Amino acid sequence: MDNSSIRLDGKKILITGVSRPRGIGATLAKRFAESGAIVAVHGFSDYDLTVGEHNSAMPDGTEIIAKQLNVTLVTPSDFAKTGTAVKVVDEAAEKLGGLDGLILNHCYGTTAEIGTWTEEDITPHLLINIRASMMMIQSFVNQVDTTKDNAITLFTSGQYLSPMKNEIAYCVSKEAVICLCRQSAWELGDKNIRVNCINPGANDTGYCFGEVYESVAKRHPSGRWGTPDDAADLALFLHSNYAKWITGQVIASDGGIRENWYYKYYNGGINNERLQN
Repeated sequence: MDNSSIRLDGKKILITGVSRPRGIGATLAKRFAESGAIVAVHGFSDYDLTVGEHNSAMPDGTEIIAKQLNVTLVTPSDFAKTGTAVKVVDEAAEKLGGLDGLILNHCYGTTAEIGTWTEEDITPHLLINIRASMMMIQSFVNQVDTTKDNAITLFTSGQYLSPMKNEIAYCVSKEAVICLCRQSAWELGDKNIRVNCINPGANDTGYCFGEVYESVAKRHPSGRWGTPDDAADLALFLHSNYAKWITGQVIASDGGIRENWYYKYYNGGINNERLQN
């Protein structure tokens, strides 16, 4: 899709999970800004730097990306801490003069097999992926102009299509994101707020290499991984007037990858922390 084919001129949109140049979040920020949207970004680079090797994780990533793209920076913070999610929406709305779009791309994910779980393994998934998203949606609703068209986009994963080995805490939280999408779409329809959810599939954000990378690519009919631009194409559509009759939907932008790839992928050698945003 050509970057100029969908215009979102003047739309005020907050995007979370913006911390790595190769990530989906950074690409969303770039593409939405190019479309004419007024963009605010939030991220937490400290998380990226603690969860294993990733070739574009870096200190102060959100600040650097915001400066490079000339978009508004929301103070980086940890969604696991009480009150942070509400503060992020409030700060973005204050800096942009309101919001009419919200893209919740942030994600926490680690692996642990049954028998090794601790409460500390489980709790951050629920606090960051679910509680923060719920509080941000509520804060967004409380300040939104319901006479205008407004949109919220959430990000899930492929757990609803097939098992994902040793990632039950992550999968439970991402399944809850789907529930949040469908329930809030029903509740918010009369407020001119559409809510949808994207599954970006296997996305090449720089966390997989070598033989496993090639194996996953071959499981797509096209023979390649998805890219952050593929996810951004769909997100741009969902925030445009072309999608004005679409709400409460979970849409897989996964290139038609073969069923059960998640289980085969993680059973085939990759068993580290997930990085999606």
